[in-house]
Amino acid sequence: MPARFSIPILIVVMAGLWFHSRNMTAVAADLGNRARTPILVELFTSEGCSSCPPADRLLEKFDTQPIDSAQLIVLSEHVDYWNHIGWTDPYSSAFFSQRQSRYGDRFRLDGVYTPQMVVDGSSEFVGNSDRDARAVFAKSQPGSKIPVQIHEVRLRDGMIHAQLETGPVSQNARQVDVVFVVALNHAESQVARGENAGHQLTHVAVVRNLQRIATLEAGQSFNQEVSLPVAPGLMRDNLRVIAFLQESGQGRVLGAAEAILGRDAR
Repeated sequence: MPARFSIPILIVVMAGLWFHSRNMTAVAADLGNRARTPILVELFTSEGCSSCPPADRLLEKFDTQPIDSAQLIVLSEHVDYWNHIGWTDPYSSAFFSQRQSRYGDRFRLDGVYTPQMVVDGSSEFVGNSDRDARAVFAKSQPGSKIPVQIHEVRLRDGMIHAQLETGPVSQNARQVDVVFVVALNHAESQVARGENAGHQLTHVAVVRNLQRIATLEAGQSFNQEVSLPVAPGLMRDNLRVIAFLQESGQGRVLGAAEAILGRDAR
């Protein structure tokens, strides 16, 4: 009689071990993601610039998280100063040109250029240089960032809503801006004119709205619901939100997080 139940019991035991192993793998993966140091990577680019497509592809590569110790949070910010040479970049905005100019002033550059990468608001270099990017990423130390978390992201009535929570700003820090961003996961264009005429260009994390929503003083933290409008017709599954803490005056980025709609936050 006991032999009759040996196979079912074995199956139950093996199933239990399989589920346990699967859960432990998921937990380990989650812990691995949490251990990664968040690094904000801003690419200033344009569809009218022939040097930009390689940088766009590099940003796509970084978005796949190729570095075990880093969580690369990428932003594609399309400037508008190339629009006059024959192709108007549909994702461009004077706002991003102004943001890049402020970085140019901070880094004491003779002028702005594309493609340009800015990492954590602290380093800048030509945006198609994988070597320069990895050298900068390697300098970001684990545990040096303020925790940032994004919860309960939802799209409703043309607005993105999310619960945003941060750790406290250091007691000896100056003012810190809380910045909230809505971006497209994926975008593409068939360029008809200009330097990239005839090329199909693709982009990731294309910023559509970037706003400072609060400013924190030393010792303060942030925990409240935030909202930003999105353009009509954008699909939920093609959106992501990013939040970061940046020293006022567009200084160092002190912490960052992202959530991709339809998926867990990374």
